[in-house]
Amino acid sequence: MTKPLWVVAGAVLVVMGLVWTLQGFDVIEGSAMSGTTTWSVIGPVVVVIGAALVWVGLRGRKS
Repeated sequence: MTKPLWVVAGAVLVVMGLVWTLQGFDVIEGSAMSGTTTWSVIGPVVVVIGAALVWVGLRGRKS
């Protein structure tokens, strides 16, 4: 996978994780996921994984 794909995949995961977190904390209402503790935990984990992918994609190779 090329570096831009890592950045895009990571950014998508960050956005998804943020949405899941906000749904878990019942900030975004109207979903079966709203107000559920499970998504309050899974969301931040996905955000961290996505941020790590973005960091790997943006990190320059020294070769």
